[in-house]
Amino acid sequence: MFNKSIIILAAGAGTRMKSETPKVLHKISGKPMLYYSIKEALEISDDITVVLYHQADLVKQTMQEYFSDKVSFVIQDHINFPGTGGAVMGIKPKYEKTLVLNADMPLIQASELEKFDLDATIVMSVLELKNADGYGRVVIEKGEVKKIVEQKDATKKELQITSANAGIYQFCTEFLLNSLPLLSNDNAQEEYYITDLIEIAINNQKTLKPLVVNEENFKGVNSKYELACAEVIHQNRIKEAFMKAGVIMRLPETIYIESDVEIIGESIIENGVTLLGKTKIENSHIKTNTVIEDATLINSDAGPMARIRPGSIIKDTHIGNFVETKKAILTGVKAGHLSYLGDCEIDVGTNIGCGTITCNYDGIKKYQTKIGKNVFIGSDTQLVAPVTIEDDVLIAAGTTVTKNVKKGDLVLTRAATKVVKGYFYKFFGRKNA
Repeated sequence: MFNKSIIILAAGAGTRMKSETPKVLHKISGKPMLYYSIKEALEISDDITVVLYHQADLVKQTMQEYFSDKVSFVIQDHINFPGTGGAVMGIKPKYEKTLVLNADMPLIQASELEKFDLDATIVMSVLELKNADGYGRVVIEKGEVKKIVEQKDATKKELQITSANAGIYQFCTEFLLNSLPLLSNDNAQEEYYITDLIEIAINNQKTLKPLVVNEENFKGVNSKYELACAEVIHQNRIKEAFMKAGVIMRLPETIYIESDVEIIGESIIENGVTLLGKTKIENSHIKTNTVIEDATLINSDAGPMARIRPGSIIKDTHIGNFVETKKAILTGVKAGHLSYLGDCEIDVGTNIGCGTITCNYDGIKKYQTKIGKNVFIGSDTQLVAPVTIEDDVLIAAGTTVTKNVKKGDLVLTRAATKVVKGYFYKFFGRKNA
């Protein structure tokens, strides 16, 4: 079903990002920018080559974690063949058409890429702008591209053109392979430019068709400011899709949701919520300023200001404000406020009092706490793991539990209350007036 090869240019250092991290690995909605280019490309092709150079090993390793062997990687000979044209040299595309993408366009969508299927030697993406200042201009006559000109080289008349080069091209593969050896680096930068293929095609009277594309989808990212702007757009897409599917969101512009998050049913997501990683929310209410990461909540509520950390599976449970969980499996539990529940399993009908802590870490290893059904845990209780508490147990407020507790028992470690009459006045050396 596939009919085109795709080359993704990801070799650049991205110096304007002012970062030691390769530009294409800067993240949007939890994933590197390059991830989105590859993901969309895989929707329309099984022949994808990513061209690397700057920190190539790191970029390749990162992408293989996501895509395994679905993508080929080549290292650009940047010394002998620098530039965008040099990046494409030596690649042997599988199909008759070859689409060349930029890795710094994380908003690209497969549906837009499919539109390049036009009958032409080169299909060139074009932006129709109100003001094309800063862009290379595209001269179009009778529906065909006749010339592209950089702004610094444009005449006054050409500067009035509002058709701008969007930077993505589809080539007839035969033309591409035959023309790449004709490129020259006789220019100020001493680089081989892929845009010079346009001039070669025009001089040989080949057909070049413009494809007007959506500026938002072809937005390039070259700075951290542009990265932030692109993430806003990407976040809006994620949240719009969830709301159309029936999710309720309060002040959605304040909510952050990463790309792998799954929300099912008529869930409610309040303002300030952060949903990270592979979190799954099903028919649940997530309240203000709650953070959930790599966790599952089903028929539950959490927050406000709760933190649900990785490995937590929470079903039919109430998690209140300032409650933190980590690797917690909770079913039918109430934990109203100010508790830490880590490395634990807690069963139906159990109530966790304010200030309860599962003490899961001894400084070297972590241990598990298991709590049965219908257990009532009083406030300010410490459960020192490993420990098992069976069903129908009462634990008094202020208790430190260090041993397993049998079904039906009451546990308390509270010291006897001692009252010293009048000690206040003795201590401060004065009496009440």
